[in-house]
Amino acid sequence: MDSFSTLIRTASHEQHVEAETSTFMSDLLGGRLGVAAYARYTEQLWFVYEALEAAAGRLASDPVAGPFIRPELMRLSSLERDLAHLRGPGWRTGLAALPATEEYAARVRECAERWPAGYVAHHYTRYLGDLSGGQIIRDKAERTWGFAKKGDGVRFYVFESIPNPAAFKREYRELLDGIRADDLEKLRVVAECKRAFALNTAVFRALGEEFPLSA
Repeated sequence: MDSFSTLIRTASHEQHVEAETSTFMSDLLGGRLGVAAYARYTEQLWFVYEALEAAAGRLASDPVAGPFIRPELMRLSSLERDLAHLRGPGWRTGLAALPATEEYAARVRECAERWPAGYVAHHYTRYLGDLSGGQIIRDKAERTWGFAKKGDGVRFYVFESIPNPAAFKREYRELLDGIRADDLEKLRVVAECKRAFALNTAVFRALGEEFPLSA
């Protein structure tokens, strides 16, 4: 029988691929969009991670979500440094969430408040994604827009307190395998992972509408 971490990865594979291959992300990684699109995407991430990390302190003692709350994963301060670099010191003034982003962040907050196992689903899809595919975005941003290697503008993707990402991801998947949830609850978590990817894809779709490639 497959482990829960394997189940969650394989069950959400289709949604994961859909998010990664969205038109917006394909255009961004293909160098067909400018730094303004990258900045707008980074801005949307701020709202999602604010929702994730605002709940971290309260959930740290939760028997289900608590083991996943790891300070070395926290991204909000890095995002804020990136936004200050991208938008200037007054970046907060112009901060604006797309409706799709508002829906995504609201769902994260709802899970954080009412359903810790659902929060874990969002935690998993975001942070393990940052440690994996996020590194492709960092590399592309450095080369395309001339950001200093692992410097301001791409700090969101730099996990300075995780020297061995592969080992960390293995440890994280072991936490998933040991999650305090029965089989029915695990199925609900898998469904929430799929929902998380769908919410993320909706943000990409909205960004694609805001930054269409000229014909």
